[in-house]
Amino acid sequence: MSMTVIQSVDPRSPAHRAGLRVGETLTHINGHQIVDVLDYKFFSYDTRLELVLREEDGSTRTVRLRKREGEDLGLEFQTYLMDRARSCANNCIFCFVDQMPPGMRESLYFKDDDARLSFLMGNYLTLTNLSQREVQRIIDLRISPINISVHTTDPELRAMMLKNKRAGRTIDIMRRFAEHHIIMNCQIVSCPGINDGPALDKTLNDLAEMFPSVNSVSVVPVGVTKFREGLYPLKPYTQEQAGAVIDQVEAFAARHLEKQGTRLVWCSDEFYLIARRPLPEEEFFEEFTQLDNGVGMLRMLMEEFGRGLKLMEPEELAQARPFSIATGVSAGPFLAQLVDLAREKCDTIKGTVYPIANRCCGETITVSGLVTGGDLIDQLRGKDLGERLLIPTNMLRAGERVFLDDVSLDDVERELGVPVIPVAQDGYELLDAMCGLATAPPDFKPNLPEDEYYRYNPGTR
Repeated sequence: MSMTVIQSVDPRSPAHRAGLRVGETLTHINGHQIVDVLDYKFFSYDTRLELVLREEDGSTRTVRLRKREGEDLGLEFQTYLMDRARSCANNCIFCFVDQMPPGMRESLYFKDDDARLSFLMGNYLTLTNLSQREVQRIIDLRISPINISVHTTDPELRAMMLKNKRAGRTIDIMRRFAEHHIIMNCQIVSCPGINDGPALDKTLNDLAEMFPSVNSVSVVPVGVTKFREGLYPLKPYTQEQAGAVIDQVEAFAARHLEKQGTRLVWCSDEFYLIARRPLPEEEFFEEFTQLDNGVGMLRMLMEEFGRGLKLMEPEELAQARPFSIATGVSAGPFLAQLVDLAREKCDTIKGTVYPIANRCCGETITVSGLVTGGDLIDQLRGKDLGERLLIPTNMLRAGERVFLDDVSLDDVERELGVPVIPVAQDGYELLDAMCGLATAPPDFKPNLPEDEYYRYNPGTR
């Protein structure tokens, strides 16, 4: 069954005014075949459209309509992509999905590698499952920016790391994108002794040759859980090794800054934490283009918190009731520092930071986004939590009130006996939450009968 079958038509939308009906299949817009959401969004942008629709009995009809430029037609389809999500064809030696604890929900083991999700949702892709036709479509439709998991530009090394003989052609595809001015943001998962050192120098030099099409590069340390039986023998970075990568990347970035006016490449905050080095100052991160990869996230949080604190009167802080904060081990000292800053301005502030060890995935995993509800309950039960517990929203599944292990927010509140307040990665909101002021609630969507995996992959239950 085609996934361009119309499932619903928004009232008062251009499609509704034109008389489009549920059950019809959208086949063409202005003569262009509609295969998926990219075709739909690109070819429906204009003000005058001619739509070809196939009826349930197999007959076709043509509908002409007018709308505002860029206005959405108002159609909903079986899946957001109007197609199945494309799964990953690699077997990367560092893949985090392969290291997930057993017994989690099935959707957590699905590996996507879909160019459409890169453009629409910011997902990173490896380019290994793109055909020449699809490469050309990205160029023709001007799909930009696109986020690419590079890891290395050495063809043989990349094929080894991704366990895919097609992986070595990535640099050629990227150069083709650069020729057509497609903007690329790049990520390098750095593995000790494999793609750092001289291999990293080559990768950074190759990517710099494609500047400004290569817009930014992040270097993040490999995550190693306790579930690696039968997998490639990887070890996490040591303090000394992490420091060497930072020195290497910062030296390259300084040279690029002098030549091109931007550093181009940054190490993630986690590298600085592992190396036990202070975070760079705010100016170092320029436009914070790699924030989603954890580059400058803690610095931005600290700066926003400090600015918010300056705007607050001591009397406002004095109204704060006792609270607690749960976070990952790596961010614990920074959040404790912020609580101390607030206490310096108002000595009645009573807050405690609890770094949560990741016993679910292994204690080598120290980021807050992989803390489970079960670990929260086990490690905070019986502790003095004050009148509310603050947690970062990235502990929860996007848009929902559940943790990685399917424990719900309600479960944690019931077990710990305090309200649990999810707080966005924003220094101002964190300060407001500490003071007990109203913050913007997370955008929780209603629980759906099917999760995202099954929406993208219907019929796989």
